[in-house]
Amino acid sequence: MKKPNSDIILYSTSEGEIKVEVYYEDETFWLSQKRMSILFDVDIRTISEHLQNIFGTGELEDKSVIRKFRITASDGKKYNTNFYNLDAVIAVGYRVNSYQATQFRVE
Repeated sequence: MKKPNSDIILYSTSEGEIKVEVYYEDETFWLSQKRMSILFDVDIRTISEHLQNIFGTGELEDKSVIRKFRITASDGKKYNTNFYNLDAVIAVGYRVNSYQATQFRVE
């Protein structure tokens, strides 16, 4: 289990509308499903569905793109949370049908 002691970077669109904290560690970016849903402006269930399809078809192997980070939630408790690397974020971004996903792809 890794505790995110990596760099925290704030991603925002060129319009500055969407801002998402991402972790940068081991030369890649890491986002949780919740943060991906904010990034692409869709429901978290949409992110989950696309990830299941990506892993189900063998496009990406879950063991190579998921890392568990221990994070502290707003209730003060620590939780082990799946974070997905940039390869997974890009794969989801190409599937999501939203204005924000399009902006992410072209920026």
